[in-house]
Order: sequence, then structure tokens, then C-alpha cells
Amino acid sequence: MNRSIFLFAAMAAFLSPALAQAPAPVPAKPLEKIVFATNWLAEGEHGGHYQAVVDGTYARFGLDVKIIPGGPQTNNRLLLLSGKVDFYMSANLVTTYTALEQNVPVVAVAAMFQKDPFILMSHPGQGLDTWADLNKGTIFIGAETRATVFQWLKQEFGFRDERLKPYAFNPAPFIADKKSIQQGYATSEPFAVENVGKFRPNVFLAADYGFDTYSTLIETRRETVEKRADMVQRFIDASIIGWYNFMYHDNAAANALIKRENPEMTDAQIAFTLAKMKESGIVDSGQSLTKGIGAMSHERIASFYDKMSKAGVVKPGLDLSKGYTLQFVNKGVGLELRPKN
Repeated sequence: MNRSIFLFAAMAAFLSPALAQAPAPVPAKPLEKIVFATNWLAEGEHGGHYQAVVDGTYARFGLDVKIIPGGPQTNNRLLLLSGKVDFYMSANLVTTYTALEQNVPVVAVAAMFQKDPFILMSHPGQGLDTWADLNKGTIFIGAETRATVFQWLKQEFGFRDERLKPYAFNPAPFIADKKSIQQGYATSEPFAVENVGKFRPNVFLAADYGFDTYSTLIETRRETVEKRADMVQRFIDASIIGWYNFMYHDNAAANALIKRENPEMTDAQIAFTLAKMKESGIVDSGQSLTKGIGAMSHERIASFYDKMSKAGVVKPGLDLSKGYTLQFVNKGVGLELRPKN
């Protein structure tokens, strides 16, 4: 008999019966597999979720999360509707309202962005230097934006259809036309313009002028909320913590994973994205300062709905309570991770 085994056996003979008969350790419970689909290629705007994967936060909450990136040729929201993924990242509250219009059984359970990053850009020194000037120039707008944000711009600020030109996610036409305006994200397009066009554009965040939707919402199916609420809570809590760590702590591993998933992404682009999210309060501002990242309120959801119905983007009279829930947010999760100064 091996000496150490012999000594252990001899010692065990003198142990109390209760200790000697202690049960064997219970094996750790297997992680619950979850699939989360985003609405675009891997990028800094998704950083909190990649952070929660690589630093083990999801695992500590009992989850094995697989992230499926979106892209220009994909419609990951259909995967949610068909039950092939558990959660989906939607753009803003307009998708919540349209789901209600169409009786689609999905529910928004958290808003990772307090502000929509949507912007309009213009050339400096061309008479387009204020928000009020922007309806004077040619406007490069994409088809989806024309049906949503642009309708609000027409309603609230007098923008006109005849000034529109199609935007195909290429900044070259905007760079070439100094009297033009282009849509974009505060966290992305200005970086491309500065690098390609060699000038810093004027940037106007629509959220600062009344387009106060939440953004980067997390959606799931209604039956998931009803039958797997504990899992939903763990996913949201872990995602919130992931966002705090990505925003304020060591995010090198998350950045590496983002670049591995999207080889076109660069360190410079991610750094720009993170800086702009902080500067503009995209992720952490307003309600999140006291209630935590992911916060939502009934009042703000209803207020933005009124704006969108007034602009003709969505139908009036919808029962908004069926499209979202606050049961998983506003609990102050992760607030201790925000730097004190």
C-alpha cells in the first residue's frame, strides 16, 4: 500500500463516525448553454458581452454563453423568433414598438445603452455648424433610417425628403461633398471620416436633441421570461457586470476576442469607440448612474413612443406593457464597479 494512503486510512479509523461518513463532494452543476445573437459584426459597441465571456463572468453566473455576430447579410432577430437563440441585441425601442404592432412575442428585458449612438455629421466651416443648419444640405441616409429617425427629423425639425441621398455605409460621397450631411454612429463613422477624409467632422448626437430612445436592448421571447426567469436574470446581471468591467477596467482580453471574431476591427477603432461611449454617456448616464447599467423606466419608454407615433413611425394606441419588462433591471447591479472619481 502506498505510504500516504496507509497513513490516511489509519487516521480515518480514529475520526468520529459523523466525520468518517461525510458525503463525497457534489460535482459542480454544468453550465447552462445560452446563445446570444447581436445585430452587427463584433465591435466595441458589444464589448461588455465579450468581456463577460472572456473574464468568466457568465460562467460565474452558471452560463456558457455563445455570441453569434450579426452583419449586413444576416437577420439574427429571426433566429430569436424561431427559438434558435435565447437573446437578441436590438437597435432601439422602435423595434420594440414594431414587434407589438405585428404581435411578435418578444420582450425587451434590458437597455445596455442609455443613449442611442445615432448621429448626423457635417463638414466644418461650410455653414452646417449647428443642429439648426443641418436641414440645408444634402443628407446621406440609409433606407432603414429614412423610415424611422428621418421621419422624426421631418416632424420635429423640418427636414425634407428632396435633400435625401442613399447612404450605403461608405463615407466617400460625404467626404467628397462639403455641403453634405451623413448619418452614423458616434462610436464609429467619425473615426472613418477622420482617417480617410483627414478632417474632423461636426458631430451631432440625436439623443441630445430629443431622440431619447434606449439602445442596444436585450430581447428574448415572452415564453422565456415566463418559464426561465432565473436564467434571464443571471444573463442580464452578468452582462451588466461585463459592461462595467469593459468600460472601466482591464478589457484587453475582450478586445482580443472582438478582433478575433472580426479581423477588420482594430485596436484604434475599439479605443475610439470606448472613448466616445464614455464622453457621450452612451452606456452609463442618466438612470444608470443610480440604478445600474441596463436601466429602463416606464415613463421614458412611453415618452419616446409618443414621439414615434406622432412622427408616423409606429401606430398609436399600442399596449406598451406587453413589449418590455423592468423585472430584471434597476437593481443597482455592478454599481460598485464604477470608479469613484
